[in-house]
Amino acid sequence: MLDCVPDLLGELTVVRQSGFDFLVTPLAHPRYKRALYQLPAEPSAATSTSLTSPPVVLQNRSEPFTRSDMILSSGEWSTIVGMVSNWIELDSPVDAVRRNSELVYKQEMSWASHLSLSAVLLPSLKSFDCINYSKCLNQTLSAGSHLHFWLPIPLTSSDDDEVRREDDPWEWWNRMRVLCEHNLNLSPVLELTENLPSHRRMLQWLGEPIKAIIIPTELFMTNKKGFPVLSNPHREFVQAFFKFNVEFVIRGSTSGAWDSEKDTNNMSQYKDYLHWVQRRLPQSTDQEDFEHPYLDYLQVPLQPLMDNLESQTYEVFEKDPIKYKNYEEAVYLALMDRKETHSRLVLMVLGAGRGPLVRASLQAASRAKFPIKLYAVEKNPNAVVTLKNMHYDLGWGDNVTIVDSDMRVWDAPEKADIVVSELLGSFGDNELSPECLDGAQKFMKETAISIPSEYTSYLAPISSSKLYNEVKAFNQLSHFETAYVVKVHNVHQLAESKECFTFKHPNWTLNFDNSRYRILKFVAEESSTLHGLVGYFDATLYKDVHISINPANFSTGMFSWFPLFFPFRVPIYVEKNAPIEIHMWRNVSAKKVWYEWCLSSPTPTPIHNVNGRSYWIGL
Repeated sequence: MLDCVPDLLGELTVVRQSGFDFLVTPLAHPRYKRALYQLPAEPSAATSTSLTSPPVVLQNRSEPFTRSDMILSSGEWSTIVGMVSNWIELDSPVDAVRRNSELVYKQEMSWASHLSLSAVLLPSLKSFDCINYSKCLNQTLSAGSHLHFWLPIPLTSSDDDEVRREDDPWEWWNRMRVLCEHNLNLSPVLELTENLPSHRRMLQWLGEPIKAIIIPTELFMTNKKGFPVLSNPHREFVQAFFKFNVEFVIRGSTSGAWDSEKDTNNMSQYKDYLHWVQRRLPQSTDQEDFEHPYLDYLQVPLQPLMDNLESQTYEVFEKDPIKYKNYEEAVYLALMDRKETHSRLVLMVLGAGRGPLVRASLQAASRAKFPIKLYAVEKNPNAVVTLKNMHYDLGWGDNVTIVDSDMRVWDAPEKADIVVSELLGSFGDNELSPECLDGAQKFMKETAISIPSEYTSYLAPISSSKLYNEVKAFNQLSHFETAYVVKVHNVHQLAESKECFTFKHPNWTLNFDNSRYRILKFVAEESSTLHGLVGYFDATLYKDVHISINPANFSTGMFSWFPLFFPFRVPIYVEKNAPIEIHMWRNVSAKKVWYEWCLSSPTPTPIHNVNGRSYWIGL
């Protein structure tokens, strides 16, 4: 990023040879403060009453306001990010200054569009007073321009407990994007300063669509070997944002003559340092490599009870290195607890799929050195084919019986001592484990053990422009009333998750009622924008054997379930320390189960998904 480039073609050539991806340079000379507007002469008495405001008078200039578009080809212009003049004051209290700034802004935006640039770097957002700036920007955004707009926002330190809303850079950004209707082409660009905000205040930005981070060369220090390095706080900040794939813009010195080749080669040292910082990040794990394509990728939850899963789906889940290990341990402990009082146990795997729980249970029995009779119950006829082949290939013999049936209607020949299932889903109950296990309870002994024995869903409010805009892109109400499975990434969780719904098995109550209603109350740790809710679950398999996707006690290495995202129709501003009150319902009818959700504080929202009109799980 250079504030003055006398030889644009030469500089662009050096930039490419030095390994940079693009060049950020002014659209017009930074010191060319054009006066496009001038006050008209005083109106005469005869016309003064008919004029509500003085007309705009444009000054005619003979010289061009910037260099020719012919110095670069269209392909070369596409590697330029144009800087709008930073001296303009679109919210100036001086009318002539404001109106001249508007004309300069429009002139440069028109030129950027003419050049077919990929993006423009807007004037820095300097305060909370940005209403007219927002108006001008929104007019450009609404015109259907192909341009992407990068909005620089300086990060400054402040006292966390005493900072006013008007002094918080995040509040400046939030005001601007609200006034611009959350336009997808507008992205914040963070400008690093000498004094960074506290870690807590930095968390506000984790859910924002940050496009780039500007690092002035003045922030670099020189190490003992003479190379530029950042201070530890600045380096840690940069490292934290590598995972979001943001662009890093190195801003060169604004003073002194610029030697294109010499100074750009010096800039390469800063680029090389950032690459070094990136290489110092921990090596990605197998789990992270598996999850990477799914980061912030919305998926409609599976419905294994209503639909038959495909072979590819089974294959993905069967690779989980943690889930089946924990299931095996839970079955092993249950067998050991019954070993002294039984000579043989009946174990039923309900929803056997392609057999991973069958194999885990047989392995547990082998470890316990205890005989079991195992029934593998599966309703998917295609998965049953796999089970029958496995039964023959692995020589399970009479100890294993394959049952081609829905567990809820199966007439079991004997009752079970242990039932094993994995019908949990991302929210614990959204694959209808409560309804399935209630239906299967008719063939469970009164002393039977259920694995899992208990599971609880958790909810938390989150800020994520990325997820909100992914839902918004569908442009349909139904998508804002659908819960999505998603590996949340570009997200800021506003408070620690809280328990929502709990189910226990076996359930020997007289009447099964799996409908639920919970009111959850949170307090926002920082000002933020609330875009929806994130759901997790924690399941007790047996005694102290757990599986969990709740961040508070996540089962490290497990990837069978991603969180569930419940969106809100509109983003909701939440002040620091403001109460957040969430209402969540689990509704049950004869044919389906569905969730409804809303917010009652800090501002009420409509109840989403009334009567399951947009999203439901079929029984």
